[in-house]
Amino acid sequence: MTVQDADSTTGSDEAAAAEPTFDRRGFMVLGAGGLLAAVLQSARPAAAQSAQRRGTLVIALDISDATGLDPVRVYQYSNPLPTHAAYDGMVTFDPGDSVNLKPALATEWVYQPDGKTVRLKLRTDVKFASGKPMTAEDVRFSFTRQLNIKDQPWQYISHIQEVKVVDPHTVDIVLKDPSLPLMTIIATPAFGVLEKAAVIAHGGTDAPDAKEKDKATDWLNENSAGTGPYRLTGWQRNQQIQMVKNPHYWKGAPGYDRVLIRHMSESAAQLLAIQRGDVDVAFNLIPEQIATLKGDPNITVAGMTSLDFIYMAVVEAPTNPALQNKLARQAIGYAIDYDGIIKNLIGGNAVRPVSFLPVGVNGSTEALTREIGFREDLAKSKQLLAQAGMAEGFKFQLAYGNAAIAGVGYQNLAQKLQSDLARVGIRAELTPMDQVNMRTMYLGGKLEAALTFWNPPAPENWLWSSATINRVAGRVHWKVPEDVRKLVADAGAERDLAKAAALYKQYQQAMVDAAHHFVLIQPVYQVAVRKSVSGLQLTAAGWMAELAGAKPV
Repeated sequence: MTVQDADSTTGSDEAAAAEPTFDRRGFMVLGAGGLLAAVLQSARPAAAQSAQRRGTLVIALDISDATGLDPVRVYQYSNPLPTHAAYDGMVTFDPGDSVNLKPALATEWVYQPDGKTVRLKLRTDVKFASGKPMTAEDVRFSFTRQLNIKDQPWQYISHIQEVKVVDPHTVDIVLKDPSLPLMTIIATPAFGVLEKAAVIAHGGTDAPDAKEKDKATDWLNENSAGTGPYRLTGWQRNQQIQMVKNPHYWKGAPGYDRVLIRHMSESAAQLLAIQRGDVDVAFNLIPEQIATLKGDPNITVAGMTSLDFIYMAVVEAPTNPALQNKLARQAIGYAIDYDGIIKNLIGGNAVRPVSFLPVGVNGSTEALTREIGFREDLAKSKQLLAQAGMAEGFKFQLAYGNAAIAGVGYQNLAQKLQSDLARVGIRAELTPMDQVNMRTMYLGGKLEAALTFWNPPAPENWLWSSATINRVAGRVHWKVPEDVRKLVADAGAERDLAKAAALYKQYQQAMVDAAHHFVLIQPVYQVAVRKSVSGLQLTAAGWMAELAGAKPV
């Protein structure tokens, strides 16, 4: 799923995986209640399933994090959903498959003999919502505008030197550094193709000074210029996003005439709204609320293993010599009751990867976690403590924000960890903090340990692995060995999936050995859907759901 990096609430300074704060995730529910009557009065359509209501897909979603819908500025959690519905990219991922790329606007892509040019052949039957045909010039314009505006998504493709038109249906993407991945990254909605003429007509430009001169964002925040199944017609911040079907959609007519995304920040409001039939889909329900829907004859619960995870970072803190000892950090890893955390804190609705590569991406499986990952082994933990010269244990401070992720409160998780570690004499001193302060201190490397959250902008392993050996390494004071740096570089450059998976296994083994990051929960998100809706597919790829195939029953 997609969101900006926690290093900056404006998403201005980092180019790999994303680490959100508590108020920017739909699934980061902080509580229930609120003025439900007022919320529902403004959100509720006509009770009867009129023809208009039947033709409208109504989605309940917390969209408070969205700062815009111009693709070049899309990097939060909620705005990729409407952006993906309005724009197509060169390639995509099928729901349930975060490894194998599939064609979208590009039918094929081939690295050229020079090793730094990727040639993409485009579909010839695609029209924009305006009815005008899509050409290679629209593709070149869209990428070049992205490169010159230089908002956060640009950072993921900053290794592109230029995009050139070969013929009306062929483009070349020329790379500065061909060792870095490309195609998996440009599958994200931020790299959708815009109609050049429409964007220019509303003040857009792809010129080198586009960062200062482009004025199309205001228009693109309320209108779209894409080839996707739906066309954006309005956005009222913290209220709703409106879309209508694109009659020229190249895959055929969408199932609904309209899509309405209603902002509902309170999970309790979403629960009541879907029970009453006021909305068709509710994205932000916590596990306890999902449980109440299991017997509802009008609602089904769809599950999706996310690519996000909650982890504990342990820092080689100057204030704590014990944490500078790798054996002591490894002892922490073997003292944690991982199964108990998943069973008791999230009702079993989670998996756990080896380390920083979530289950579901290339080279990361639950079987591999059992093979090489940390596991609860108190005898081994005590043995490591003895080898570290700390047979009686040690203490450290564990910081966390006053928030919850996927229905799991950081405080409950911290208390569980404190109890687990105490069994081997490791004393975790819990330090609850304001979320913003905690994040600031963690990013500055000023904590001893922290509970936090991570999710990526695209299903690309390199975005996780490169982060851990660069900026994340700085946060935990890890001096990364050169062989690990080379391993990450080689894995990122490897285009053969099987060979890359083998390299990423070695990377994960190195991460376990370093013992700075302990992934505790990779949630299986659960979404409530009315049975009057069919064909809605959830995805972990970063845009939450495929709306194109959804239709009324």
